[in-house]
Amino acid sequence: MENKLHNRLRELFSLIKRKAKKLKREIGALYLAYKREDVPLYEKIVSLLVVGYALSPIDLIPDFIPILGYLDDLVLLPIGILLAVKLIPSNIMEECREQAENVFSEGKPKSWIAGGIIISIWTLIIIIIALKIYRV
Repeated sequence: MENKLHNRLRELFSLIKRKAKKLKREIGALYLAYKREDVPLYEKIVSLLVVGYALSPIDLIPDFIPILGYLDDLVLLPIGILLAVKLIPSNIMEECREQAENVFSEGKPKSWIAGGIIISIWTLIIIIIALKIYRV
C-alpha cells in the first residue's frame, strides 16, 4: 500500500515538473514571438502582458493568501498563455518554441515594469476601499 502511494506521488511530481517545464518553454516562445516583426501588434501586446506577468516578481494575488494565493499561478497564468498562443499564428509559435529552449538558460529575468503595474493596481484598490470606508 505504501509503495503504491509512493509511486503515485512520484508520478504526480513528474507530471507537475513536465507541465512546469512546458509553461516555461511557452513563456520563452511568447517572449520571442513578441520580439518578431511579423507578429501583429494586438498579439504582441497580449504576449507582452502574459510574459510580463509571468516574469513579474509580484503576483496579482500574493502567494501568502491561503488557496487564492496560488490561483494565479495555477489558473490565470495558464489561461493567459493559452490565449496568447491561440492568437499568434501557429507557424510563428512553432518557430519560437524551437528557439525557446535556451531563452532563460541564464535564469528567469524579472519584469519590474509588470511588478510596478501590479503594485499600481493594488494601490488603486486600496485607495478605492479607503474612499468607500471614509464616505460611510
